[in-house]
Amino acid sequence: MNKSIFEPDPQNTKAVKDMQMSPTLKLILEMGPLMVFFFANYKGEWLIENIPLFENFDKPIFPATAIFMLAIIIALIASWIIARKIPIMPLISGIFVLIFGCLTLWLHNDTFIKMKPTIINSLFGLILFGGLFFKKALLGYVLDSAFHLDDEGWKKLTYRWAWFFIFLALLNEVVWRNFSDDFWTSFKVFGTMPITFIFMVAQMPMIMKHATQPLNSKKNNSD
Repeated sequence: MNKSIFEPDPQNTKAVKDMQMSPTLKLILEMGPLMVFFFANYKGEWLIENIPLFENFDKPIFPATAIFMLAIIIALIASWIIARKIPIMPLISGIFVLIFGCLTLWLHNDTFIKMKPTIINSLFGLILFGGLFFKKALLGYVLDSAFHLDDEGWKKLTYRWAWFFIFLALLNEVVWRNFSDDFWTSFKVFGTMPITFIFMVAQMPMIMKHATQPLNSKKNNSD
């Protein structure tokens, strides 16, 4: 038994079927830490005043960052416990959160955690573009647990996601450099998440056109 702890190759249908996690639960595990970050920042002053561990911090974003890091770790562990798989994108993003979060807390400089979305989104975008350059639609390794597409579909979807990641990176730079901490934190939840959802919905016609099997077939096959 030599199973990968990461999400499977999209061409390996048996490995894909082995991972049993509902889309709703997967969304909660991936977006939950971000919601925790928002509410921790909202209650940041209370945390500084009432939790001895945070008493040396002078801005709400610092205890929020510490709690965000803990939430990321819990979410990744939960993914492993539930599905015996760790989603690639949340794993990479989580590693960056831990690295930049530690720098933020150690140096008392919130620039690091604010730049994390810029760097990680740029990295994802460049990786996807690089994959296309080498004729490999790498997005399939991440999203194939949700649906199956033909090669042309994966190529188109990868190209769109690559540009979308670059857009998110630039958008994050504009927001954190020009607005308050509270606005930036709120925008990550009430701005970035809705924008991403709208983008995903906008891809559905193309996904349905290039789907190699009905999008609900995975559920039917498991019944």
